[in-house]
Amino acid sequence: MRRGDEVDVQRPASGLVTALEPVMRACSGTWIAHGSGSADRDVVDASDRVRVPPGKPSYQLRRVWMTEEEEQGFYFGFANEGLWPLCHIAHTRPVFRSSDWEQYQRVNERFADAVVAEARTEDPIVLVQDYHFALLPRMIRDRLPRATVITFWHIPWTNPEAFGICPWREEVLDGLLGSSILGFHTQVHVSHFFDAVDSYLEARVDREQSTIHYRGDPTEVRRYPISIEWPPAPMQGQRPIAECREALRARLGLKPSVRVGVGIDRLDYTKGILERFGAVERLLELKPEWVGQFTFVQVAAPSRSTIDEYQSFDAKVRATANRINKRYRRPGYEPIKLLIEHHDAHDVYAMYRAADLCYVSSLHDGMNLVAKEFVAAHDDEQGVLILSQFAGAAHELAEALIVNPYDLEEAAAALAAALEMDPAEQRDRMRLMRALITEFNVYRWAGRMLLDAARMRQRMRIAERRTARKRSVQAPRETADVG
Repeated sequence: MRRGDEVDVQRPASGLVTALEPVMRACSGTWIAHGSGSADRDVVDASDRVRVPPGKPSYQLRRVWMTEEEEQGFYFGFANEGLWPLCHIAHTRPVFRSSDWEQYQRVNERFADAVVAEARTEDPIVLVQDYHFALLPRMIRDRLPRATVITFWHIPWTNPEAFGICPWREEVLDGLLGSSILGFHTQVHVSHFFDAVDSYLEARVDREQSTIHYRGDPTEVRRYPISIEWPPAPMQGQRPIAECREALRARLGLKPSVRVGVGIDRLDYTKGILERFGAVERLLELKPEWVGQFTFVQVAAPSRSTIDEYQSFDAKVRATANRINKRYRRPGYEPIKLLIEHHDAHDVYAMYRAADLCYVSSLHDGMNLVAKEFVAAHDDEQGVLILSQFAGAAHELAEALIVNPYDLEEAAAALAAALEMDPAEQRDRMRLMRALITEFNVYRWAGRMLLDAARMRQRMRIAERRTARKRSVQAPRETADVG
């Protein structure tokens, strides 16, 4: 991003970047990505490539450019006004426009061309990420038939009845089934995808082998729960937790004795931010002794602000925080500190370390890596994670306090339980969650997919050799018959 005469490198606050960036560093690959930064064109070479990260480059970005019209239709339109609300059960109506669909197809084609241009062999391994590129696997398959295409869908996959709303449901399924391997976070999402294929395509579905045969090619559909790198890079150079606590309270004007909860999200209606604020308000109603003694810090990175639904949500979040603060404000105290701004990863981890609890209240989520980041930040084995039952992370982090975010009574009780939990229980819960994240980290996630891809490639080579031998045996016999 250009800041006056300087160029500032900004790391997006998305879970996808959190997970994939360390994998790219480890693999020294090429990440083909939209160039949306105001200084992106200034730093690429003649082939639209730039080595990253600055100062210690370990992989390269290949930039793909879009016109404003293409970005509006592809990204803001079909991807985020259509597929995003369609797949998240968050009671927001999806919007589908034929003009957006045309731009979505066009941009997917452009990325497919970029994959071919960057491929060094006829059979590369290509990782396709998320709902922006549902058509891309098939397009790559058409251009590079020997490629191994691993697609990961980072958001939930909804039930077939809801998916049927999409006017281009068959085309989306066809595109994804161009993948060699298709991954989801949870088994529920895998099952929903099988159900959608059963409902809308003429395909052979083998649930026992977790494979779908369509247009002559098999696609393995599997569960690969995503995680974070271990140890997390933002933990390097972090101050002791006591100093982080002191610094955050001083920055926000809080007394040293005030307990702090934290929420870190994009400003998105699926994250349950309004429900989170409602739980804080209900806690203060039920337990007024926490008024003046507990503050919830909500960091909300601005997101998709050109979409009407997001503009409306931004206004609701600000209004709700103001209303609750007006109700419970005391001299030198507000129950909610709302920070609608971007924070880099190092600052976010410092905030995690300073907090007594983290509340992840997603209304529907693929995984939600904030939950795992909070646990990773607490090397003192203290702190409490409150986690929505509708986040994929709830299937793994059973030692969190699992709640229904729509149930404000239950969520408020969990906040009270977290604030009153003794250090020994905090340690026992945190130790188990940290052990799980240590073992099942992002490299394990990527490694499982790549190992499955290697096995698939080996089977393909064996099949090709078998076919070649059959042809060589049959050829003389056919010649003799003709003679």
